[in-house]
Amino acid sequence: MAKSVADPTAQLELGVDRSSPVPLYFQLSQQLESAIERGALTPGSLLGNEIELAGRLGLSRPTVRQAIQSLVDKGLLVRRRGVGTQVVHSQVKRPLELSSLYDDLEAAGQRPETRVLAHAPVPASAEVAAALAVGEGEQVIRLERLRLTHGEPVAYLCNHLPAGLLPLADARLEATGLYRLMRAAGITLHSARQSVGARAATAAEGERLDEPAGAPLLTMERTTFDDKGRAVEFGAHTYRASRYSFEFQLLVRP
Repeated sequence: MAKSVADPTAQLELGVDRSSPVPLYFQLSQQLESAIERGALTPGSLLGNEIELAGRLGLSRPTVRQAIQSLVDKGLLVRRRGVGTQVVHSQVKRPLELSSLYDDLEAAGQRPETRVLAHAPVPASAEVAAALAVGEGEQVIRLERLRLTHGEPVAYLCNHLPAGLLPLADARLEATGLYRLMRAAGITLHSARQSVGARAATAAEGERLDEPAGAPLLTMERTTFDDKGRAVEFGAHTYRASRYSFEFQLLVRP
Protein backbone atom coordinates (compact mmCIF):
# COMPACT_ATOMS: atom_id res chain seq x y z
CA MET A 1 0.00 0.00 0.00
CA ALA A 2 1.39 3.41 -0.93
CA LYS A 3 2.26 5.73 1.90
CA SER A 4 0.31 8.97 2.16
CA VAL A 5 2.67 11.93 2.12
CA ALA A 6 0.06 13.88 4.10
CA ASP A 7 0.37 11.48 7.01
CA PRO A 8 3.50 12.22 9.10
CA THR A 9 3.40 8.72 10.61
CA ALA A 10 4.22 7.38 7.13
CA GLN A 11 7.74 8.76 7.56
CA LEU A 12 8.28 6.97 10.88
CA GLU A 13 9.82 3.54 11.30
CA LEU A 14 6.88 1.99 13.10
CA GLY A 15 6.59 -1.71 13.78
CA VAL A 16 5.34 -4.22 16.32
CA ASP A 17 6.79 -7.41 17.74
CA ARG A 18 4.03 -10.02 17.77
CA SER A 19 6.17 -12.41 19.84
CA SER A 20 6.43 -9.85 22.66
CA PRO A 21 4.13 -10.13 25.71
CA VAL A 22 3.65 -6.34 25.48
CA PRO A 23 0.21 -5.59 23.98
CA LEU A 24 0.34 -4.48 20.35
CA TYR A 25 -1.60 -1.28 21.01
CA PHE A 26 0.88 -0.33 23.76
CA GLN A 27 3.88 -0.97 21.49
CA LEU A 28 2.37 1.37 18.91
CA SER A 29 1.40 4.04 21.42
CA GLN A 30 4.93 4.03 22.88
CA GLN A 31 6.46 4.54 19.43
CA LEU A 32 4.09 7.40 18.63
CA GLU A 33 4.72 8.99 22.03
CA SER A 34 8.47 8.75 21.46
CA ALA A 35 8.05 10.43 18.06
CA ILE A 36 6.14 13.28 19.70
CA GLU A 37 8.75 13.64 22.46
CA ARG A 38 11.67 13.89 20.05
CA GLY A 39 9.85 16.24 17.67
CA ALA A 40 9.35 13.85 14.76
CA LEU A 41 5.61 14.47 15.18
CA THR A 42 5.30 18.20 15.81
CA PRO A 43 2.41 20.05 17.48
CA GLY A 44 -0.31 20.67 14.92
CA SER A 45 0.52 17.60 12.82
CA LEU A 46 -2.50 15.63 11.67
CA LEU A 47 -2.34 11.86 11.92
CA GLY A 48 -3.63 9.98 8.92
CA ASN A 49 -6.58 7.65 8.65
CA GLU A 50 -6.64 4.86 11.27
CA ILE A 51 -7.52 2.33 8.57
CA GLU A 52 -4.44 3.28 6.52
CA LEU A 53 -2.16 3.11 9.58
CA ALA A 54 -3.61 -0.26 10.53
CA GLY A 55 -3.05 -1.51 6.98
CA ARG A 56 0.58 -0.39 6.93
CA LEU A 57 1.33 -2.18 10.20
CA GLY A 58 -0.86 -5.21 9.66
CA LEU A 59 -2.92 -4.39 12.74
CA SER A 60 -6.64 -4.33 13.35
CA ARG A 61 -8.37 -0.97 13.42
CA PRO A 62 -9.47 -1.42 17.08
CA THR A 63 -5.81 -1.96 18.05
CA VAL A 64 -4.76 1.27 16.32
CA ARG A 65 -7.72 3.12 17.79
CA GLN A 66 -6.78 1.94 21.30
CA ALA A 67 -3.19 3.10 20.80
CA ILE A 68 -4.32 6.53 19.65
CA GLN A 69 -6.90 6.82 22.41
CA SER A 70 -4.23 6.15 25.04
CA LEU A 71 -2.31 9.18 23.73
CA VAL A 72 -5.49 11.24 23.68
CA ASP A 73 -5.97 10.31 27.34
CA LYS A 74 -2.40 11.49 28.07
CA GLY A 75 -3.09 14.81 26.37
CA LEU A 76 -0.59 14.24 23.55
CA LEU A 77 -3.24 13.94 20.85
CA VAL A 78 -6.67 15.48 20.43
CA ARG A 79 -9.56 14.42 18.23
CA ARG A 80 -11.15 17.42 16.51
CA ARG A 81 -14.48 17.05 14.73
CA GLY A 82 -14.09 17.77 11.05
CA VAL A 83 -10.30 17.96 11.38
CA GLY A 84 -9.03 14.59 12.57
CA THR A 85 -6.51 13.46 15.15
CA GLN A 86 -3.93 16.14 15.86
CA VAL A 87 -0.68 16.25 17.80
CA VAL A 88 -1.04 18.72 20.64
CA HIS A 89 2.26 18.70 22.49
CA SER A 90 4.67 16.61 24.47
CA GLN A 91 4.39 16.60 28.25
CA VAL A 92 6.76 18.94 30.02
CA LYS A 93 9.12 16.93 32.25
CA ARG A 94 10.84 19.21 34.72
CA PRO A 95 13.86 18.15 36.78
CA LEU A 96 13.71 19.12 40.43
CA GLU A 97 16.47 21.70 40.60
CA LEU A 98 16.72 25.43 41.23
CA SER A 99 15.59 26.59 37.80
CA SER A 100 12.63 28.55 36.51
CA LEU A 101 9.74 27.07 34.57
CA TYR A 102 10.43 29.57 31.78
CA ASP A 103 14.03 28.34 31.37
CA ASP A 104 13.01 24.69 31.52
CA LEU A 105 10.31 25.17 28.86
CA GLU A 106 12.65 27.11 26.62
CA ALA A 107 15.37 24.45 26.96
CA ALA A 108 12.80 21.81 25.95
CA GLY A 109 11.85 23.78 22.83
CA GLN A 110 8.36 24.47 24.17
CA ARG A 111 8.16 28.20 23.21
CA PRO A 112 7.03 29.61 26.58
CA GLU A 113 4.61 32.53 26.77
CA THR A 114 3.53 34.50 29.83
CA ARG A 115 0.41 36.46 30.67
CA VAL A 116 0.59 38.72 33.70
CA LEU A 117 -2.73 38.43 35.55
CA ALA A 118 -1.89 40.56 38.58
CA HIS A 119 1.08 42.63 39.78
CA ALA A 120 0.56 44.76 42.86
CA PRO A 121 1.75 45.43 46.42
CA VAL A 122 -0.29 43.59 49.07
CA PRO A 123 -0.02 43.09 52.84
CA ALA A 124 1.79 39.84 53.66
CA SER A 125 -0.39 37.05 54.97
CA ALA A 126 0.88 34.94 57.86
CA GLU A 127 2.08 32.24 55.44
CA VAL A 128 3.86 34.68 53.14
CA ALA A 129 5.37 36.60 56.07
CA ALA A 130 6.81 33.39 57.53
CA ALA A 131 8.26 32.34 54.17
CA LEU A 132 9.87 35.70 53.40
CA ALA A 133 10.87 36.47 57.02
CA VAL A 134 8.93 39.76 57.08
CA GLY A 135 6.30 41.05 59.45
CA GLU A 136 2.71 39.95 58.95
CA GLY A 137 0.88 42.76 57.16
CA GLU A 138 4.14 44.20 55.81
CA GLN A 139 3.94 45.19 52.15
CA VAL A 140 5.18 42.61 49.62
CA ILE A 141 4.80 42.31 45.84
CA ARG A 142 2.31 39.73 44.55
CA LEU A 143 2.66 38.42 40.99
CA GLU A 144 0.11 36.20 39.29
CA ARG A 145 1.05 34.81 35.89
CA LEU A 146 -0.23 32.22 33.46
CA ARG A 147 2.52 30.27 31.68
CA LEU A 148 1.66 28.81 28.27
CA THR A 149 3.34 26.70 25.60
CA HIS A 150 2.14 26.49 22.01
CA GLY A 151 -0.71 28.79 23.01
CA GLU A 152 -2.03 26.44 25.72
CA PRO A 153 -1.85 27.03 29.49
CA VAL A 154 0.55 24.84 31.45
CA ALA A 155 0.78 26.48 34.85
CA TYR A 156 -0.60 29.21 37.08
CA LEU A 157 2.20 30.93 39.02
CA CYS A 158 1.63 33.02 42.13
CA ASN A 159 4.78 34.61 43.58
CA HIS A 160 5.40 36.95 46.50
CA LEU A 161 8.60 39.02 46.65
CA PRO A 162 9.94 41.42 49.27
CA ALA A 163 9.04 45.01 48.42
CA GLY A 164 11.86 46.89 46.72
CA LEU A 165 13.75 43.71 45.78
CA LEU A 166 14.05 44.63 42.10
CA PRO A 167 12.23 46.77 39.54
CA LEU A 168 9.61 44.80 37.64
CA ALA A 169 7.48 45.79 34.67
CA ASP A 170 4.71 43.69 33.15
CA ALA A 171 6.34 43.87 29.73
CA ARG A 172 9.57 42.38 31.09
CA LEU A 173 7.68 39.70 33.03
CA GLU A 174 5.90 38.68 29.83
CA ALA A 175 9.16 38.59 27.85
CA THR A 176 11.25 36.38 30.13
CA GLY A 177 11.39 34.45 33.39
CA LEU A 178 11.43 35.87 36.92
CA TYR A 179 14.73 34.21 37.81
CA ARG A 180 16.40 35.75 34.76
CA LEU A 181 15.22 39.17 35.89
CA MET A 182 16.57 38.52 39.38
CA ARG A 183 19.96 37.50 38.04
CA ALA A 184 20.06 40.53 35.75
CA ALA A 185 19.46 42.69 38.83
CA GLY A 186 22.52 41.17 40.54
CA ILE A 187 20.65 38.72 42.78
CA THR A 188 22.54 35.44 43.12
CA LEU A 189 20.12 32.55 43.69
CA HIS A 190 21.64 29.97 45.98
CA SER A 191 19.11 27.47 47.34
CA ALA A 192 15.42 26.77 47.82
CA ARG A 193 13.03 24.89 50.07
CA GLN A 194 10.32 23.20 48.04
CA SER A 195 7.33 20.88 48.44
CA VAL A 196 5.37 19.12 45.70
CA GLY A 197 1.81 17.81 45.96
CA ALA A 198 -1.36 17.10 44.01
CA ARG A 199 -5.08 17.82 44.24
CA ALA A 200 -8.22 18.21 42.18
CA ALA A 201 -8.85 21.45 40.30
CA THR A 202 -11.58 23.80 41.46
CA ALA A 203 -13.95 25.16 38.83
CA ALA A 204 -12.01 28.45 38.71
CA GLU A 205 -8.65 26.68 38.40
CA GLY A 206 -10.01 24.41 35.70
CA GLU A 207 -11.26 27.36 33.69
CA ARG A 208 -7.91 29.14 34.05
CA LEU A 209 -5.89 26.09 32.96
CA ASP A 210 -8.33 24.77 30.35
CA GLU A 211 -9.13 21.65 32.37
CA PRO A 212 -12.46 20.36 33.71
CA ALA A 213 -13.28 20.89 37.38
CA GLY A 214 -11.90 17.96 39.35
CA ALA A 215 -9.01 17.35 36.93
CA PRO A 216 -5.71 16.43 38.64
CA LEU A 217 -3.32 19.29 39.28
CA LEU A 218 0.26 19.20 40.51
CA THR A 219 1.13 21.79 43.15
CA MET A 220 4.46 23.24 44.14
CA GLU A 221 5.49 25.67 46.87
CA ARG A 222 8.99 27.06 46.88
CA THR A 223 10.90 29.57 49.00
CA THR A 224 14.09 30.71 47.27
CA PHE A 225 17.15 32.18 49.01
CA ASP A 226 20.05 34.22 47.68
CA ASP A 227 23.72 33.74 48.53
CA LYS A 228 23.31 35.94 51.62
CA GLY A 229 20.60 33.66 53.04
CA ARG A 230 17.84 36.18 52.33
CA ALA A 231 14.45 34.85 51.18
CA VAL A 232 13.86 36.52 47.81
CA GLU A 233 10.75 34.72 46.56
CA PHE A 234 7.87 32.58 47.76
CA GLY A 235 5.94 30.79 45.02
CA ALA A 236 2.73 28.75 45.11
CA HIS A 237 2.10 27.23 41.70
CA THR A 238 -0.36 24.81 40.08
CA TYR A 239 0.36 22.74 36.97
CA ARG A 240 -1.78 20.69 34.60
CA ALA A 241 -0.97 17.05 35.36
CA SER A 242 -1.88 16.19 31.76
CA ARG A 243 0.89 18.48 30.53
CA TYR A 244 3.46 18.46 33.26
CA SER A 245 5.48 16.20 35.54
CA PHE A 246 8.40 16.50 37.96
CA GLU A 247 11.42 14.23 37.61
CA PHE A 248 13.45 13.04 40.62
CA GLN A 249 16.95 11.61 40.67
CA LEU A 250 17.41 9.35 43.70
CA LEU A 251 20.76 8.28 45.10
CA VAL A 252 21.55 5.52 47.56
CA ARG A 253 22.87 6.88 50.83
CA PRO A 254 26.43 5.57 51.38
